[in-house]
Amino acid sequence: MSQPPLKNILEAALMAAGAPLSLERMQSLFGEENPPSFSELRTALTELKQDLLGRGIELAEVASGYRLQVRTEVAPWVARLWDERPQRYSRALLETLSLIAYRQPITRGDIEDVRGVVVSSGIMKTLLEREWVRVVGYRDVPGRPAMYATTKEFLDYFGLKSLEDLPSLMEIRELDDANRRLELGDDAEARTEPAKDYEFRSDDEVAARGADVLAETEDDLARAADIVARVESSLFHRPDENEAELPEKEPQDPAAASAQPRQLSDVLNRFTTTETGPGVDAAPREDDQ
Repeated sequence: MSQPPLKNILEAALMAAGAPLSLERMQSLFGEENPPSFSELRTALTELKQDLLGRGIELAEVASGYRLQVRTEVAPWVARLWDERPQRYSRALLETLSLIAYRQPITRGDIEDVRGVVVSSGIMKTLLEREWVRVVGYRDVPGRPAMYATTKEFLDYFGLKSLEDLPSLMEIRELDDANRRLELGDDAEARTEPAKDYEFRSDDEVAARGADVLAETEDDLARAADIVARVESSLFHRPDENEAELPEKEPQDPAAASAQPRQLSDVLNRFTTTETGPGVDAAPREDDQ
């Protein structure tokens, strides 16, 4: 029986393994007589990766070796094969794991200093049981606190080849800003609190900033005036919706009609007159003196 192509053997082995296979483990499949070299294995894996382009699965290299995995774009449909929902982790656990990944080795006290809250024993127990973190030593200080670091299982779970594949903090910050805009809408930038300190590099920037502030102030004043006008119209000049159904009223005396308040200033004038009493002249205004 002739030996099938090397890439076919590796494809079948990766499919059946259900876990990443290292080059050493692949090489052991061929026994001690004439096993393929690491170079030959890598060449065959490259060919296999090219054959899987455009397919529902892909060949990925992670910390523990190579594995066949479902592509991200078809994962939502494949996930329906299992009834149970994927386990969800708390924000506190993910923040703790992130600090360990980016600042390892790190102690529990260091994590608490950064987060500002106590790290519960349940969080550390979960991370250790998942084998995402491990104790790599003890700091030489009073109490000798344990120092934690991530494991290969952590890298495998998140599809990383090494810690260098972790996204940079700048990328995370940009992603967080993008998520905030999606949550707040297209006008998220307008809703954010404006900067309190500005660094101007020229007089033109100072003038431009001053013009922007004046324009924004004018817009705010215009909106406020519109609101006041609508309130006055609603309170002091509200038309009667059933006016057509009511009997006709006798014509009013023009003097009495003119005494009815139509504007906020009229109400204030009438209030002043009432306070001073009938037949008593109101105190002269400053501009009348």
